[in-house]
Amino acid sequence: MIRRLKIKFVCITMSIVTVILLCVLAAVLGLTQVSLERESLRTMWQIALNPARPQIPDEEFTGMRLPYFVLEVDKDGQVQGTRGGYYDLSDSDFLQQAVDEVLQLDSPSGLLADYGLRFLRVDMPQTGYIVFADISGEVRTLNSLLESCFLICGGAFLAFLVLSILLARWAVGPVERAWVQQKQFVADASHELKTPLTVILTDAELLCAPESAGPEKDRLAGDIRTVSRQMKDLVERLLELARADREPERAARCPVDWSAAVEEALLPFEPLYFEKGLGLDTSLAPGIRVRGNADQLRRVAAILLDNGQKYAAPASVVHVSLHREGRRAVLAVTSRGDTIPPQELPKLFKRFYRADPEHRHGEGCGLGLAIAHRIVTTHRGRIWATSHQGINTFYVSLPALRH
Repeated sequence: MIRRLKIKFVCITMSIVTVILLCVLAAVLGLTQVSLERESLRTMWQIALNPARPQIPDEEFTGMRLPYFVLEVDKDGQVQGTRGGYYDLSDSDFLQQAVDEVLQLDSPSGLLADYGLRFLRVDMPQTGYIVFADISGEVRTLNSLLESCFLICGGAFLAFLVLSILLARWAVGPVERAWVQQKQFVADASHELKTPLTVILTDAELLCAPESAGPEKDRLAGDIRTVSRQMKDLVERLLELARADREPERAARCPVDWSAAVEEALLPFEPLYFEKGLGLDTSLAPGIRVRGNADQLRRVAAILLDNGQKYAAPASVVHVSLHREGRRAVLAVTSRGDTIPPQELPKLFKRFYRADPEHRHGEGCGLGLAIAHRIVTTHRGRIWATSHQGINTFYVSLPALRH
């Protein structure tokens, strides 16, 4: 699909370029032809009004030969005299034939294509003049110009073709990346749903087996409930991520007390940390305000706190701080655990990614940090992680409002 999109982009671009080049070529040739014709007619008028003595037909001409000649004709259309030396004017039959064709056209000016001549009629009270000019020079000029234009247009066409291919790669690049991410997302979601579905189907078959005893049925039913809750959590996370992708315009609209939002996010985690034997140390500067959506920012803090309690070392303390750094407000959640390799840190915010393979099928579905990343991005903020000697810290930086 992406390849067809690129080809379509190039074809549309080159079609527009071709039409423009043809229009430019037609305009150049048309304007040049009109200019040559106008100049030729102006010169012919000057020649027709020149009172020099006409040459008698069959009279020998001596002098410079110019690409025109003038015929003096009477009211009956008979040639009375000639002027000009570009042509052999001794053939009276040819001259009379040319005059007859001009009179048949009944036009003050025009072309005799068979002879390669342009004519101009000037009528006087007692006589008339017909000026003939050779157009072979104009034809050569136009043909030369046409060849030059074709060469220039051909070079421009090739240049635009290369440019359109590069432009297609650049323009379609985001679409291609989104397409690849979507395919990867569908594959990962299918993989994540396949395992719990397999467990549910297997336990359901065992539950229906006649040999299943009472305690065994209770265990199987409990497994089905547990896996179903995990699937429910996964589907809810997928829907939440889809909403974050679909409605970025809902973020960053009104002032929010981020300090209060983080405090509210901490409340449900305090008993959870206590139950797991983890400490929770907070240092929140009061009154820090940012522009955004309070529910979404509260969700970001909850995701980081949930991530901390999942991967913190036993009996360790998770530190949560919120403070101002210049014009930015920075939230930091620090915990002690396994050191994350530097090359893995940027991947933590990808969908379904887990740095620790041992937790691949454990709690969580690998979407929390991806959701947080999406929310922070729509708030024109930045989220990143650091890891050094087992100290892992997740940062969120947002533009702070003035007090």
